[in-house]
Amino acid sequence: MPQRVLFLFALFLLLPALSFAQANRISGRVVDQKTKEPISFASIGLKEEQAGALTNEYGFFQLPMPDKNATDSLIIMALGYKRTALLVRKGSKMDELIIEVPKLPILLGNVNISASKVKELEMGARNNTPGDGMIQGMPGSQYAFWVKNDKSKKLGMIRSVSFFLSESGFPREPFRVRIYRADGNYSSPNTDLLTENVVVSAPGGGQWFTIDLGAYNIVAPEDGFYVAMEWIVSGDKFYTTNFMDSYTPYGQILRPTFEFKESRTWNYTIGRGWTLITLANNGQRYNAMIKASVDMYKD
Repeated sequence: MPQRVLFLFALFLLLPALSFAQANRISGRVVDQKTKEPISFASIGLKEEQAGALTNEYGFFQLPMPDKNATDSLIIMALGYKRTALLVRKGSKMDELIIEVPKLPILLGNVNISASKVKELEMGARNNTPGDGMIQGMPGSQYAFWVKNDKSKKLGMIRSVSFFLSESGFPREPFRVRIYRADGNYSSPNTDLLTENVVVSAPGGGQWFTIDLGAYNIVAPEDGFYVAMEWIVSGDKFYTTNFMDSYTPYGQILRPTFEFKESRTWNYTIGRGWTLITLANNGQRYNAMIKASVDMYKD
């Protein structure tokens, strides 16, 4: 009997702490509005706080309540879905949310090609020897390289993309491939050209890793396109902003190239958006070592 009394007393003391913990976090699951299926690797960000998290492969997420303002907007962005926003009030109960996100309509355009010959064109990084340095990311962060159509060739479908992965880190961990149009602010990555989840794992590091995209029928824009690596989370791992500063990246490590005189690489962070990387070495810019293979048409 005394033990039961002590247990109930301890539970009574613990309840306020549990309520406080729930009131100071946002957690839940992101699902498809129609099918109710979980949406993997969706970006969850607080607009004013400039912080956020990534859903895991089962759609779950958690992050702390905003500190800067009494209210904020929770922005949900998922590949192939409409951008969704929820009002967040500091101190309100926002745990175990179910956030339903509508799909984007699929617009199919006609592609008219008048040509007699189709050849494979290699674009992007040309060196096979990487420069010194490493490019690491947090869950939800991305590095996008501008695959520029330098010689104004007539481009067709994107056949494949390649990333030079380091032997360091965890080269066999999965990552997501992203393809963007350069229609954001200051020609930053913006509109997704690849609207399906392409999550891949490399057999190892210290070499190029190529992903075949022929089945997705992605038409390369005339001026070029961005190819990005997005760091994701696997299993039951999903990370909140309150300990990201001390979190050691566990996934892929990209290698840089110094073969270009211009900055072609942008970095994306949840809640903060895209930033151009402007580091240089002896006049050559620091860029992610990424390339693509594209159909080239000749009259």
